[in-house]
Amino acid sequence: MSGNDELIDVFLQPGDLFVGDEGFRMRTILGSCVSITLWHPVKRVGGMSHFLLPTRGTPVSEDDLDGRYGDEALHLIMRELRQAGISPLACQAKIFGGGNMFPAHMKAGAGLVGQRNGEAARQMLRSAGIQIVSESLFGSGHRQIIFDIRNGHVWSRQVKPSALEAAAEEKLQ
Repeated sequence: MSGNDELIDVFLQPGDLFVGDEGFRMRTILGSCVSITLWHPVKRVGGMSHFLLPTRGTPVSEDDLDGRYGDEALHLIMRELRQAGISPLACQAKIFGGGNMFPAHMKAGAGLVGQRNGEAARQMLRSAGIQIVSESLFGSGHRQIIFDIRNGHVWSRQVKPSALEAAAEEKLQ
C-alpha cells in the first residue's frame, strides 16, 4: 500500500474467489455456502473463496476449474498464491459458513448441503496440509464475513432466521 490507508473492498458473489495483498478487504454473505480464507502472516497476502458445493464430481482440465466447487476453488486460490510467490502450506486457513437456511424444512436423515460443504472444506485443507486456525460453521441462518488481509482478521456475524421468517417458512409447507 502506498501512503493511502484506504482499503479496496472486494465483495465475493457465490462462485467467486480473490487473492490480494494488504491493500484489500474481502466481504461476502454465506448461507449454506462456505468460504475458506488463506493468509500468509509475514507477506500479508491472502485469498478467499465462496463456494456452493464441495465438488462437481467429474474431473475437469486445469483450464475449466470453477470457483463454485470447493475443491476447484481451493486449487485456484493455491495456484494464485503460488504465482504470487506464496507457499499455501505457509498460510493459515479459516473456514466459515455451512449454515442451514431452512431449519423448519429439515427432514430426518437428510444430508444438509451446508454440513457437507463445511466438512468437505475441513477435509480438503487437511489433505493439502494447510493448518486450520479457526472456523465458524453450521447452525441456522446466514453469516456476514469480512476478511482484512492487513492483519488476517476475519469477522463473522451469524444472523439467525427471525421469528417472522420462520412463520413465513411454515406457511409455505
